Amino acid sequence: MAEPVLKIDDLCKSFGALKATEHVSLDLRAGEIHALIGPNGAGKSTLIHQIAGTLKPDSGEISFLGERIDHLGTAERARRGLGRSFQVSSLASEFSALRNVMLAVQSRQGSSFRFFKPVMRDRSLVEPAMEALGRVGLRDRARVPAAELSHGERRQLEIAIALALGSRAFLLDEPMAGMGPEGSKALTGFLDRLREEAPILLIEHDMDAVFALADRISVLVYGRVIASGTVDEIRGNAEVRRAYLGDGT
Repeated sequence: MAEPVLKIDDLCKSFGALKATEHVSLDLRAGEIHALIGPNGAGKSTLIHQIAGTLKPDSGEISFLGERIDHLGTAERARRGLGRSFQVSSLASEFSALRNVMLAVQSRQGSSFRFFKPVMRDRSLVEPAMEALGRVGLRDRARVPAAELSHGERRQLEIAIALALGSRAFLLDEPMAGMGPEGSKALTGFLDRLREEAPILLIEHDMDAVFALADRISVLVYGRVIASGTVDEIRGNAEVRRAYLGDGT
């Protein structure tokens, strides 16, 4: 079996007496969506923060593309290709979708300023930004301010930014939050296609979306993984039904 793209080994994180992450091990493989589910307060976002680098684990190892990254900061992990979409959007809302992605292209190129030509006419920025927008289905919305995009479109824009940065895997934290049925359906289809670009570690409470998308599911309860397997295995797991899905599921 090929080396996992992302691998978490025996990760632990405590806040005083609270064990938010208790000896968690899981991995993410090429071309897959691995969903992380669990009740509120289970430690899912805390785990994502540790993987992304915004929170330091007490112990354990995180490897990405075969190399340890747990000693690296958030920006360096992003530069190496670990892309993250947040529960609360961090887009520059006053900028167009195109300008938001151009900033990512500019960052990847390592150049912060363009003194000799207007930025919006700089083909070295505009063309790769438009390509990223096209890959997420937002080419026709390129000139629209981020603030005027729908919730689902903003999620797609965040992913276009991650693609422009060269992301090799995605950490998506509740991308369906705040969406209606139609928006969730559209985003589910988009994420299903996105796995072809890069694998996804997905935190999501919308169980219809999880069961439709996930190749594997890990269930986190009180900071501990109580089960991991395919959709059918998780559906049929009595401990999971008691702890999270409900006995009638």
